[in-house]
Amino acid sequence: MQNKGLIKLFAILFGLVSLYQLSFTWFTNGVENNAKEYAELRSNNGKEIAKLERVYLDSIANKPVIDLGFSKFSYNDIKDKELNLGLDLKGGINAILQVSVKDILIGLSNDSKNPIFNEALAKATVAQKNSDKTFLTLFYDNFEKVSDGTVKLSDPSIFGNKSLREKINFKLTDEEVMPIIEAEVTGSVNTAFEVLRSRIDKFGVTQPNIQRIGNSGRILIELPGAKDIDRVKKLLQSTAELQFWEVYSNQETANFFFAANAVVENFLKEETKVDTTTIVKDELDDLLGEVSDSLATKKVANLFTVLTPSVPQSENQVSSIIATAKVADTSKVNSYLARKDVRAVLSNDMKYAKFLWDAKPFSSKVAATGENVQLIYLYGIKSNREDVAPIEGDVIDDASQEYGQTGKPEVSMTMNATGSRQWGKMTTENVGKFVAVVLDDYVYTAPSVNTAITTGRTSISGGSMTVEEAQDIANVLKAGKLPAAAHIIQSEVVGPSLGQKAIDSSLSSFALALLLVLLWMIFYYGKAGIFADVALAVNLLFIFGILTAFGAVLTLPGIAGIILTIGMSVDANVIIFERIKEELDKGKGLKASINHGFSFKGALSAIIDANITTMLTGVILYVFGTGPVKGFAYTLMVGIVTSLFTAVFITRLLIDWYAAKGKVFTFNTNITKNWFKNEGIEFLKNRKIAYVISATIILIGLGSLFTNNLNYGVDFVGGRSYIVKFEQPTNASDVASTLKDVFGSAPEVKTYGNASQLKITTKYKIEEEGNHVDDEVQELLYNGLLKKYLPETLTLDEFKPGYEGENKVGVMSSIKVEPTIADDIKTAAGWAILGSLLVVFLYILLRFRKWQYSLGAVVAVFHDVLIVLALFSLLYKILPFDMEIGQSFIAAILTVVGYSLNDTVVIFDRIREFTGIHTSWKFNNVVDKALSSTLGRTINTSLTTLVVLFAIFLFGGDSIKGFMFALIIGVVVGTYSSLFIASPLMYDTVKKLEKKKK
Repeated sequence: MQNKGLIKLFAILFGLVSLYQLSFTWFTNGVENNAKEYAELRSNNGKEIAKLERVYLDSIANKPVIDLGFSKFSYNDIKDKELNLGLDLKGGINAILQVSVKDILIGLSNDSKNPIFNEALAKATVAQKNSDKTFLTLFYDNFEKVSDGTVKLSDPSIFGNKSLREKINFKLTDEEVMPIIEAEVTGSVNTAFEVLRSRIDKFGVTQPNIQRIGNSGRILIELPGAKDIDRVKKLLQSTAELQFWEVYSNQETANFFFAANAVVENFLKEETKVDTTTIVKDELDDLLGEVSDSLATKKVANLFTVLTPSVPQSENQVSSIIATAKVADTSKVNSYLARKDVRAVLSNDMKYAKFLWDAKPFSSKVAATGENVQLIYLYGIKSNREDVAPIEGDVIDDASQEYGQTGKPEVSMTMNATGSRQWGKMTTENVGKFVAVVLDDYVYTAPSVNTAITTGRTSISGGSMTVEEAQDIANVLKAGKLPAAAHIIQSEVVGPSLGQKAIDSSLSSFALALLLVLLWMIFYYGKAGIFADVALAVNLLFIFGILTAFGAVLTLPGIAGIILTIGMSVDANVIIFERIKEELDKGKGLKASINHGFSFKGALSAIIDANITTMLTGVILYVFGTGPVKGFAYTLMVGIVTSLFTAVFITRLLIDWYAAKGKVFTFNTNITKNWFKNEGIEFLKNRKIAYVISATIILIGLGSLFTNNLNYGVDFVGGRSYIVKFEQPTNASDVASTLKDVFGSAPEVKTYGNASQLKITTKYKIEEEGNHVDDEVQELLYNGLLKKYLPETLTLDEFKPGYEGENKVGVMSSIKVEPTIADDIKTAAGWAILGSLLVVFLYILLRFRKWQYSLGAVVAVFHDVLIVLALFSLLYKILPFDMEIGQSFIAAILTVVGYSLNDTVVIFDRIREFTGIHTSWKFNNVVDKALSSTLGRTINTSLTTLVVLFAIFLFGGDSIKGFMFALIIGVVVGTYSSLFIASPLMYDTVKKLEKKKK
C-alpha cells in the first residue's frame, strides 16, 4: 500500500479532532449533572427542579468552566459544541407548522367578498385534504373552473385592490398575476419563518432547529429539551394580533342570554324530538356547584346546559366576565352563539357583538363527582360591521415583562404617538366601564377603567399570569405579528424521563452488541479479528466525531443506523479476510495474498459496489424522510464512508505492520480454519423449491394484507397517539371501553412495553383545526382516565408531558398528525421505495452490463419487502410489541433493501469474476461455485448483523422494537433471497435468453 505515512497522519489527526469534539459533550454532561444535583437538593417537584436547573446554568452561562491554559470555555461555548441529542433521547417537542396560505390570500385581497374568489378558496380547502398539491395551486385550479373566464384575479374586488395597485392592475391576465401572488405568499411565509425564529431565540431553548419545508408554507421546528410544552405551543401558534376593544358588562348581556337560552332550547327540542324533561340532571351543578334556584330546577337541554351566565345581583357584581363554561364545551357554545336565530335576539346596539374566551382556563373541582374540570370565562366584545378594532398592535413601540403594583407579573407596553392619542380617547370615553386587551382572539385582561390614560402606556395583567407567560407575550409582541395564522399539523412530544430511558437502553444494547461482535471476530479470525476490532473502534470514534463536528442530531433510529454500520464495517473486513484466505489456500505467500485481498480485483470491487448500493438507499431515505428517519439516513451514510475508510486503510496498516514481523499469520483459529471450505452446494438444483416456498409465504401474506390489513400508525392515517404510564398494570380493553364514552368511539389501546404503560390512539376531532382542540382532547383523555385509573390527587398539569419526576404518572409522549400531512408522508414513503429500487436497478445495470443481474436483484428486493409486509400483517395482533406502519417502518424497509442488495451485489461480483476466469465451465457451475465461495462471508456477515440487531431488540427501548423486528426479518430474508432468489432468477433469465438465441 502506497502513501502509508499520509494515511497514518490523516488517521491520527482525524482521531484527535474527533476526541476533541467529543470532549465538549463530556464536559457539558458534567456541568449539567451538577445543575441537576443542585436542583434536586432544593426541591422534589419536577417543574421546580427544571426552573432551578435553568437558574444554575444561567448563572454560569458565560463563566469559564474549562481552562486549558491556552484557552477558556464557558458553559455556553461547550453547549454549542456538544453532540446534539434528538427528541427521542432528550425529550422536547418536534412540530410542523402550517402557515395558512388561505389567510394570506384573504389578506392580500383585503378580505374580498367576491363570491367566486371565496368559492374557489372553499373548494381549495376541501381539495387540500386529499391532494399533495400546494394550496396556492389548488386555489388557481378552482378559481379557473369557478370563474370560467367571467372574473380575473386582477379584478379590483380581488387582487387589483389599493394595497397591491403598484404591482397589479385590472389589465393583467391571470397568468401574469399568478407569479406576483406567488411571490407575495412566499414573502409572507419567509416573514413567518423569521418571526418564529426570533421568538424561539428569545425562548431560551438550547440547540433549536427551525427550517422551511419547500414551498408548502410549512415550517419544521425542533426544540429538544423543551419541557413546558403548553408554553411552546402558545409561543409557536400565536399570530401576535393585538387589539384593544370596548366590552359589554354582564349587566348588559344578561337579558340576551335568557332570550338565547329559550331559542337554543326550542331548536334542540326540534332536533331531538324528545321530551326535555327526561334529560338527566342539569350540568350547571357540575359546572360551578352554585346556580340560581330558577335555573337549577330546569331539567332541559339548552344553552345553560353548557354555559353559566354571570347575572349580577348588585352593583358590586357588575363585571366584564359575562359567562363561564367548561373548556370541553367551548366549541358547542361557539356554535350556539353563532346561529342566526340566536343572534337575532341581540338588541340593536349589540347586533355586532362578538364573544371571545379568556386566554387562560382555570381548574375547579366538582363537589358531586370529585372530578377536576377546566373552566374558562367568556367576554362580550363591542365589535362593528367591519370587525376592525379601534386600536391595533401596530401602535406598540415596545413591550416588556415587569411587576405590577401588587407584585404580580404583567406585560408593560409603550405606544407610539398615534396609539397614545387613540388610547387616551378610548379610556376617556370608558371611565367606569370596561376595555379588553385581546391577543390572537383571546382576552388577556378586561379591567374597569378608573381614570383616562393619556401617557401611551398600558399593561396586560391577570391574577394567575406567570413570569414566563408575561415574558412570552412581550417576546411575541416584540418579535412581530405573523402574516397569517399558523397551526400545528404534526407534532411529537417526548417527556424527558422517556428520553433518558431510551438513552439508557440504547447504551446498554449498544455496548452488548459491540462486545459480541468484537468477541466473534477474534473467535473466527484470530489476530486478524483483533485488527478488525481496532478498525471498528476507530470507525465509531470517527462517526461520533463527524456527527458532533457538523452539528448533526443523534436520534434513536440514528443509533440503530450506527449499530448497523458496525455490521457493514465487519462485512468489509470479512470480505477482505475471506479473499486473503482463498489466496493463502492456493499456496500464495502472505504478502501477495494480502495485496490481492485488498486490491480491486480481490475484495475492493465487491466492497465498493455493496457500499454504493447502500449509500444510494441512504441518500433517497434522506431526501424523502423527515425527523428521525432523516437522522437514521444521515448516520447510515456517514457510517458507510467511515467504515469503508477504516476497513480498507486502518485494517491494512495494522495487518501490514504485523506481517512485516515475519510471524505466522493465518486469518483464522484452530476451531474455524476448516469452516465453509470446499462447500459444493448445488444451489440452483433446489431453486424451484425455494420459488415455491417464497410464493407460498407471499400469497399467504397477500391474503392477510387484503383481509387483516396492516397496523397503520398515525404517520399514515392521521390521529393523536399518547403513551400513558400508570401506577400499576392496567388492562388495555378496559381502558378502551372507558374512553369510548369520552371520545364517542373506542380508541385503539394496547400495552406499550411493560403492563403499566399503554399506547392510546384516537382520531377524535383530528379533522378540526384550532389551537384549542389539542388541549380539549388531552383534557378529555385525562378526565376519562381519572375516574378509574389515575390517582385522585393528579392534576391536569401533572398529567401532561414535560416536567417529570422519577415516578411520573401520566402522558410520557404524544404524537399528532393531521390527515393532510399523513397523506403527504404516505406519498413520500411510496416515492422513496420506488426511487430506491429504480436507482439501484440502473446502478447494477451500469456495473454488470446485463439487465438480468438488475432484474434478479430488484425481484429479490421486492420479494424481501413483500415478506416483511406479510409477516407484519400476520403478526401485529399477536406479538406483544408495537408493529405500526409509519415513517420508521419505511426506514426499516429501505434498510432491508440496502442490506439485501449489499448481499446480492457481493455474490454477483463473484459470479462475474468466475465467468471471466472459468470460461470452460457451464454457467450453472459458475453460479453454484460463486455462491459456495461467498457462503462463509454471507453467513458471517448475517450472523454478526443479527447479533447486533437482536441485542438492540431485546435490550433497546420499547419505541424501537418494531423497527428492529423489521430489520431482523429483513436480514434473514435478504440473506435467503441473495442465495435462493436473486442468483437463480438471474440464471433462469440468462438461460432463457440463450435458448431464444439458439
